[in-house]
Amino acid sequence: MCGIAGLLQPGASSTWLAERVAAMTAALAHRGPDGEGAWVEPAVGLVLGHRRLSIIDLSPTGAQPMVSPSGRYVIVFNGEIYNFQTLRDTVVAEGASLRGRSDTEVLLAAIDLWGLDAALPRCRGMFAFGLWDRQLRHLTLARDRCGEKPLYFGRVGGAFAFASELKAFRALPGWPNPVDPASLQLYFRHGCVPAPHSIHQGIHKLCPGELVEFDETGASLRQVRYWNHAELPARRHSSKLTDQQAIDELDRRLRSAVTDCMVSDVPLGAFLSGGLDSSAVVAIMQASASAPVRTFTIGFQDAGYDEAGHAARIARHLGTQHTEMYVTAQDALSIVPALPQIYDEPFADSSQIPTYIVARLARQDVVVCLSGDGGDELFGGYNRHTWGVHTWGRAASVPYRLRKALGSAATSIPGPTWDRLFQAAARLRPDRMHSFSPGDRIHKLARLLGARDAEDLYRRAVTHWDPVPTRRTTVVDDSWALAPVPDGSLAERMMITDLGGYLPDDVLVKLDRAGMAVSLESRVPFLDHELVEFAWTLPLHLKIRDGQGKWLLRQVLARYLPKLMFERPKMGFAMPIDVWLRGPLRDWAEALLDPARLDSHGLLDTAAVRRCWHEHVVLGRQHQARLWDVLMFQAWHEEVFV
Repeated sequence: MCGIAGLLQPGASSTWLAERVAAMTAALAHRGPDGEGAWVEPAVGLVLGHRRLSIIDLSPTGAQPMVSPSGRYVIVFNGEIYNFQTLRDTVVAEGASLRGRSDTEVLLAAIDLWGLDAALPRCRGMFAFGLWDRQLRHLTLARDRCGEKPLYFGRVGGAFAFASELKAFRALPGWPNPVDPASLQLYFRHGCVPAPHSIHQGIHKLCPGELVEFDETGASLRQVRYWNHAELPARRHSSKLTDQQAIDELDRRLRSAVTDCMVSDVPLGAFLSGGLDSSAVVAIMQASASAPVRTFTIGFQDAGYDEAGHAARIARHLGTQHTEMYVTAQDALSIVPALPQIYDEPFADSSQIPTYIVARLARQDVVVCLSGDGGDELFGGYNRHTWGVHTWGRAASVPYRLRKALGSAATSIPGPTWDRLFQAAARLRPDRMHSFSPGDRIHKLARLLGARDAEDLYRRAVTHWDPVPTRRTTVVDDSWALAPVPDGSLAERMMITDLGGYLPDDVLVKLDRAGMAVSLESRVPFLDHELVEFAWTLPLHLKIRDGQGKWLLRQVLARYLPKLMFERPKMGFAMPIDVWLRGPLRDWAEALLDPARLDSHGLLDTAAVRRCWHEHVVLGRQHQARLWDVLMFQAWHEEVFV
């Protein structure tokens, strides 16, 4: 894992270019603390920079920027190519002469032999890179298929630049670029800024599975999706496997993906939350390992958010070497000031805090950690895929006005009041009234009841603010709009949209930045693209059955763990932000939401924000997600512009 950066400034001196890229990569030192390098092409004003986190081939032969065997190509590469050993055998058999053992050198040799367009589809892994073609004088940027690794690009002042993170652009004259109003609207809808947008005008994110090519001035030549998640539904139901055959095949493919992700020359472990996905990854890791696997989890004193006990039981059963840490409100408060620096853009998935804490915990013992992310998108694991679709199937026949009235009535009762009602009912009917955070679920359900159609249903499920609390509004093309799937079910439409939107724009951003902030590489076996493609050949009943998601994955996991250890309600990696905003985080939040500070930049509707804050802290409404959006934006804006 590494940090990469580059700059095109025609006419600039070699000294200026070297100084600028050194400052850019210094800002990325957390992504690569083990080494740094730069490469300059004076004739065109190009410089490439690299920070190295040594994972495979720790010797100098793995250092970057790296030149191809022919001398034609120069690359700065971030990520891992998991099938590099197989590719290495192939390129050597075809005449390539390699000096070291790194996957980057193998990729360059493959590009030399076959060209980029033929080499890239043969790579399995996670990556983002910048490739300079010295012959054509073209710069190509590329990103992995599912969007595990980030890459930003655009113009700052008169220069064209790219980098793994926005903080690298701070070294350039003319930074920061202003806030982009359209991106700000998208942020308040989703709690993150979806690709290809960035929060700054003139700066873009490369989309998953995309490559873009520029000439020596930074002018765009082509933009190609070499792998597109939107094409996966065409494979739906093409598998003719029986239930048992599908279980066997998923087991085999998941074993292959996990063991590929375990190749490392440095200590390796895994995050273990106690949920289905991380448990499956850890179980297969341990079955494949000759020694106890290192596993890591965090917990909370609030039992409604704590999964540490479940994780510990699974770790004991599997025989892993397990480490756990319990998080307090003070632990969270101590991290909050660093969030704008870690995430660079406003980012408001509050599980960013426990994700960072568990990454920091793991980094004390390992350099690489496997994660269970991706299973929900592939196998129907989110509540909206199951009970959301089921509820809509029943509610759609009810007149819209009546549904809307029922939803309004439900949300008029504060979430904590619903919680108390359910607690009382549970004492009377413990067999029927079990629910995690019932008030929060009822409020979410109430929002869905007001949907006009399936598209509106999904939009409500993934939207935080509607309308957004910005002073300036524009028409924005939302990349999270519900995807069309011919003859597809609503659940499948949601799953493919999540795969191309929520997963890369939220989940994987959270994982990458939290890990890289402490120089920890995270790997995601579920996102092996061949496993992703296989999952989309399966009929829906192998994913969602009897109203429950992840049916097929549950059958595989049952081969490694007793079902009693994982058959329980989904909790997610949440924390009690709602309670903390009324308690230990209240003073911090109140200061950021002071009307004068909200008015200072002229971007937000102060009255709407203050009304939301009052309803949360005084009236007991559950507005923590929307408030966290505002708080993260305020903290970020003051970090960057003040």
